Amino acid sequence: MTRPLRVMDGAAAHAVLLALRAALSGDGPAVLPAAAAPPAEAVEIRVPRRIALVIETSGSTGTPKRVALSTDALLASAAASAAALGGAGQWLLALPTHYIAGAQVLVRSIVAETETEPVILPAGHFDPLVFAEHAARMDAPLRFVSLVPVQLARVVEAAEADAVVLAAARRFDRILVGGQATPPALIARAEALGLRVTRTYGSSETAGGCVYDGVPLHGTRLHLAGEQGDGGLIELGGPMLAEGYLAADGSLDAERTASAFTEHHGDRRYRTGDLGELVDGRLRVLGRSDNVIISGGEKVSLEAVERVLHAQRGFESAVAVALADPVWGQAIVVARADAAGAGDGADLERVRAAVASALGPAARPRALHTVAELPQLPSGKLDRAALARLIAADGARTRD
Repeated sequence: MTRPLRVMDGAAAHAVLLALRAALSGDGPAVLPAAAAPPAEAVEIRVPRRIALVIETSGSTGTPKRVALSTDALLASAAASAAALGGAGQWLLALPTHYIAGAQVLVRSIVAETETEPVILPAGHFDPLVFAEHAARMDAPLRFVSLVPVQLARVVEAAEADAVVLAAARRFDRILVGGQATPPALIARAEALGLRVTRTYGSSETAGGCVYDGVPLHGTRLHLAGEQGDGGLIELGGPMLAEGYLAADGSLDAERTASAFTEHHGDRRYRTGDLGELVDGRLRVLGRSDNVIISGGEKVSLEAVERVLHAQRGFESAVAVALADPVWGQAIVVARADAAGAGDGADLERVRAAVASALGPAARPRALHTVAELPQLPSGKLDRAALARLIAADGARTRD
């Protein structure tokens, strides 16, 4: 059996909320919140009836895909999250609904069955003052919000200078932050302000975050495949897994789905593409398995370089980018925004020394590149592909 797939403008958050409520109850079509308003002549697509939500991936690490999530997967994810957070509560929607974390705020709000609907921030640029104003409207006993790191950074920076923003941020019982690695220094600043932050790990294929502060949520099965000195490939299982990826006609794309979802003696798993390790029983994500480069004949993890960078003053939000190099094969360039300062030779030598000390000479950055602003995807995540193109176009120079 099938049902229609309704493609909606993701910016119309309240309309998406109503459509999702109908989809989860089985009374309405499946929902695909899009990054832009769909064309009026959009062709109707039908999907398997068990599918309630379709999320288009951001394309930050490859070709975008349409991830098909069943009603059961969404409900299982929402229940596990509520159990981890101490109960269902009221949510502030601060993320686009075409991003899985934004859509899950709506799903959790529907499942909570509270009299108060989620408070929805206006679409567009994230403003900490507007965030504070809307947070003050929340009146449920438990209050939650999901943010990406760049949003948390803006809240923390504003809260450090503005008592109104600080009071609003402290009203949340939990601030979930995910979507990409969060610098430890930012977490420390938030906690110093008395903010209750939980780091989440997951993806569209797992119906959103399913590991909180390194601990799998109820029902989530965590595996590290082929674990070696560089960590193991993170695989996740459980009732929150997506059905797979949709083909253009709305059916499941068997080949594409099989490339990411596997069966191990009846245990269905999603291969995340991330490397991880267990530290004191908690998952530590080391970075993308495809974000390991070869420089001078040695393997170097760009995420490992970034962890060292983020501990250095002025480099808390810096990014490590690999560019082709005629001598080293690949060389690492550090990029940061103007807000961190234009930089000079002393800055470069300082971070080169820190990285070499922690990771070895092959990991040393060859250049420091300053951009007006780090490019972002609509979800607020860093657009690494656009950043690499920008640096290459500007002719970043490497050095020995």
